Amino acid sequence: MAGIKGKKSIKKTPAAGGSSSYDASSITVLEGLEAVRRRPGMYIGTTSSTGLHHLIWEVFDNSRDEAMGGFANDIEIALLPDNRVRVADNGRGIPVDIHPKTKVSTLETVMTMLHAGGKFGGDGYKVSGGLHGVGVSVVNALSSHVRAEVHRDGGQYMQEYKNGGKPVGKAKKIGTSKLHGTIITYESDASIFPDRELSWETIVAHMRQQAYLVRGLRITILDLRGAGKIDDESVFNLRELGIDAPSVTFYFEGGLRSLVSFHNRHLEPVHKTVFYVEKEQDGVQVEIALQYVDDITSRISAFANNIYNSEGGMHITGFKSALTRTLNAQLKNGNGTKESETFTGDDVLEGITAVVSVKLREIQFEGQTKGKLGSVEARGAVETVFSEAFGMFLEENPDEARAILGKVSLAMKARKAAKAAKDSILRKGALDGMTLPGKLADCQTRLAEEGELFIVEGDSAGGTAKMGRDRRIQAILPLRGKILNIERARIDKMLASEQIKNLVVALGTAIGDVFNIEKLRYHKIIIATDADVDGAHIRTLLLTLFYRHFKPLIEGGFIYIAQPPLYKIKKGKEINYAYSDEQRVALAGKDSPLETETEEAPTPEGVGVPTSDESRSVGKKISVQRYKGLGEMNSDELWETTMDPARRILKLITIEDAQDADMVFDMLMGIDVPARKSFIQSHAKEATLDI
Repeated sequence: MAGIKGKKSIKKTPAAGGSSSYDASSITVLEGLEAVRRRPGMYIGTTSSTGLHHLIWEVFDNSRDEAMGGFANDIEIALLPDNRVRVADNGRGIPVDIHPKTKVSTLETVMTMLHAGGKFGGDGYKVSGGLHGVGVSVVNALSSHVRAEVHRDGGQYMQEYKNGGKPVGKAKKIGTSKLHGTIITYESDASIFPDRELSWETIVAHMRQQAYLVRGLRITILDLRGAGKIDDESVFNLRELGIDAPSVTFYFEGGLRSLVSFHNRHLEPVHKTVFYVEKEQDGVQVEIALQYVDDITSRISAFANNIYNSEGGMHITGFKSALTRTLNAQLKNGNGTKESETFTGDDVLEGITAVVSVKLREIQFEGQTKGKLGSVEARGAVETVFSEAFGMFLEENPDEARAILGKVSLAMKARKAAKAAKDSILRKGALDGMTLPGKLADCQTRLAEEGELFIVEGDSAGGTAKMGRDRRIQAILPLRGKILNIERARIDKMLASEQIKNLVVALGTAIGDVFNIEKLRYHKIIIATDADVDGAHIRTLLLTLFYRHFKPLIEGGFIYIAQPPLYKIKKGKEINYAYSDEQRVALAGKDSPLETETEEAPTPEGVGVPTSDESRSVGKKISVQRYKGLGEMNSDELWETTMDPARRILKLITIEDAQDADMVFDMLMGIDVPARKSFIQSHAKEATLDI
C-alpha cells in the first residue's frame, strides 16, 4: 500500500547450535491501519479524553476544509446513543469512482489508507488543515464501527467498516439523491479508549472557535445521546427531525474581530476599535485581529489553516517581532512616553488579546496533533503584513495609539519595579537551601523526582501532617489563611506577600522571567485543604497562582489535589473511610447518624444471628464521624487516608482547554462582577453547600 509506514520488530528464533536466526521472516510489518491501532498516540497524541475528542476534530476538519474551499456552508455534528458521533457536511461529497492506483473506490481509499486524500498536490484543496492526510482513516482505525455515506452526482452511496477499519463489502449505491455532501458516523473503540464520555462543553467551545474562523459557515451541534433510536439516520440534517434535545448553532460574519471581542467580553478594553487586517503575502494568506485590555495577561490564539496551534509557531514568532518593532518605532517618533528605554517583548504583550491566522497551500506542522506551525515562510509573511497595517492603524487613529502606548509604557515601568522587587527578594543563591522558609518542614531526599510538597491549610493541619508524613520524601508547608488573589497582581506585589514568597522559595524555580523548571525541588506539589468552602477558596487561589505564574508545572503534571476522606465510619472494631456522601450511605446506611452518635444495626428480616466467621455487620454499632478539616484527624488517620502513596487518592491538575481555563480565571477571579454573579446564579444548583 502506497504511503504506509511499517513498524519493525525483531523476533528471536532459536537455531541450531543455540544461536538465533535473523532473516526476512524475523521482521514484522504492520500494514494498513494496524500501525495506528498499535500506536494510537503517534497519530492522536493520547487515548485519554483529549484523544477521544481529537477524533471528532479529525472528521470535522475534512468538512471544514470543504467550507474553506467554498464548497460547503453547513456542518452538523451529532452525538448519538451508544458512543457514536455523526458529522455531516453539504460539500462536494467524497468521490466514489474507482481509484486508478488502488483499484478500489476512492471512498474506500480515503477511509482505509494513510496519506490518501485530496491534500497532496492536485487541485483538491487550495488550503487545508489536514496536511498529513491521515485524519478520517485514523478515526476509522480507532473505531469499532464506521458508516460513510456520500451524496453526489444524483446518487446516494454507502460503505461500512468494522473492527478497526476493515471494509464490510464494497462502496455501493443505495439510492438516488438531489443532495451533495458527506456523512461520517463512527463509534470509538472501547478497547482503545478507556473512557468514552464526550464533553458537550469541550465540543461546543471548539466549534464556536471554528465558526469564528470561517465566516459564513453554519455549525450545528446536537446532543442526541438521550434521544433513543434515531429512525432515519440518512436524513442529511438531523436537526430537521425536530427531536427535543440540547443543541447550539454558530454562525458569524465578523470573523476574527468577533473572536477577539468574545475573548474580551469579561475585560475592560484599553481602546475601542479592534485592529484587523487580512492580506495575502508571498502565497500566504494572513489574518490578524487584536485589542489591548486593562489586564496584565497576554492572550494570543494561533491558527494555521484553521487548525489551533496551542504551541504557536513561526507565525507567532513573526507577529511578536513585528509588534515590538512597530510600537518601538512609534515610541521613537514621539507618540509615546518620554522614557528613553525601548519596549521589550514582554512589555508589548501585557494585556493584549490577539488572534493570528495564516493559510498556506503547503504547510508543515511539528507533530500530527499540529500544536506548532513549522512553515518558515509564515514568519516573513506575518511580519510584513502586520508591520505595515498596524503602523498605519496607529498613524490614522491617534487616540487609539496613545491608549495602546500608554498601556505598554505602564507595563515597562511595572517591569522595572518588579525586577527590583525580585532582585531584593530572590538574590543569587537564595534558592539553594539557604533561605528556605521557617514554616517549611523539608524532606530528607534531595532527589526532586522523589520529593513531595504538601501545601496544607493552617498550623493545626500542618502539625498533624508533619507528625504523620514520611520524612524521607514528604515536605510540609502550612499556609496561614488565604493567600493573595494574584489575578491582577504584579510580581512585586505578589512577592511582598509572605505566604506567596514562602511558596516560591520552597518550590525553588523562581518566578517570572527567571523561572527555571529544572530547579523544581519537588516533582509532586500536593494541595491539601479542608473539605469546606474556605478550603475550596484556598485551592482556587493556589490554582490561580499556579496557572498564571507556574503554568509549566501544570503542563508537566506536577500539581495535584489531595482527596482526604469526608467520613470515618466505625462498625464495631471495623473502620472504613468514605470520600463522598454516596460512599457513606453505602457503608453506613442512608439514615446513619453523624459525629459520635451510634446506632444498633438492625438484623435484616429473615436473617438469623451470624456465626463468628461471618463478616456481616449485623448487630454491630455504627458511628459516623464527619471531618471538617485535616486538623481533626490524628497523624495516623491522615497518613493512611491522604498521605500514604500506596493508599491515597490524588487528582492530577491538567489544562484540557487553555482558552476556556483562561476565561474562567478571568471571570471568577477578575473584576467583572456582573459576569461572576451570572455564573454563580447559573451554576447554583450544582454547588455543594457547607451548612
